Amino acid sequence: MSTPQTTRFVRLRVDLVLEITDADALTGTALEHLAAERAAATSPDGFREGTADGSADGNFAAEHTHTEEAVREDAAQAIASLVDPLTPVAEVPGVELVQASWDSETIEYDPDAEDWTVGDEEDDAYYGIEDNETDDEEAVDVTER
Repeated sequence: MSTPQTTRFVRLRVDLVLEITDADALTGTALEHLAAERAAATSPDGFREGTADGSADGNFAAEHTHTEEAVREDAAQAIASLVDPLTPVAEVPGVELVQASWDSETIEYDPDAEDWTVGDEEDDAYYGIEDNETDDEEAVDVTER
């Protein structure tokens, strides 16, 4: 008997469209989250963990400042700083995350437009996905729930 072949790697693609109803609340929460991350990265005695002399890591500080500026200027960046899409995957038994990437962007959205779809052929080309003649992608309208 031969062992049936199973898929070892699975690409899970999720597209979400969020409506920003309170940009100030979003930005404020994102900035608070960044401040908490910065505080957590510093030990109680005020020294940056992981440095030999306790001096602040210049790259960390510069990256944090850049992120704060981006969050203030762009709601999509604020969302990206708050949302961790890896959390649900980490809790799935029998699965190990091999690679991950995500981004957020401001888009023009018209759910009534004929050409609005979840993902498209350009996305497939970007992600290197070949047409396997299955219909695994499903759009879910969460506004009707």
